[in-house]
Amino acid sequence: MRKIAIGCDPNAQAEKEAIIKYIEAKGYGEVTDFGSEDPIYANVAIQVAEAVAGGEYERGVLMCGTGLGVSIAANKVKGAYAALCSDVYSAQRARLSNDANILCMGAFTTGGKVRELLVDAFFTNEFVPGCGSQPKVDRFVNYDKERG
Repeated sequence: MRKIAIGCDPNAQAEKEAIIKYIEAKGYGEVTDFGSEDPIYANVAIQVAEAVAGGEYERGVLMCGTGLGVSIAANKVKGAYAALCSDVYSAQRARLSNDANILCMGAFTTGGKVRELLVDAFFTNEFVPGCGSQPKVDRFVNYDKERG
């Protein structure tokens, strides 16, 4: 079963709880909650990103008011590829074209049903090795490796 790390800031706690229930009900994986108490969203974003980039978790989900802050913070972690999504097509492409491993969403900018649709798109699509996007993904993965 897929292991999923999730976290948020205090602004998104209720939305995070709803998404945890949704992920579990859909059978997308076993969720570990990294918390929501810290008002410094970068702290939980970095914890989730490190857990995903380190291979302890296959995917992550992060939320704050807009999703912007957690996505910026998570993307500072080598091996974390966080995609801020607000529409289904972007969530699909985050996986299919970019091999993103963390979905970021805004609690204030997306409604509950949209967040569920984003989760569906993110967890039901897979990157296909060797596809046309492979050289693009290889470039940022290799950059991560090069920067030590």
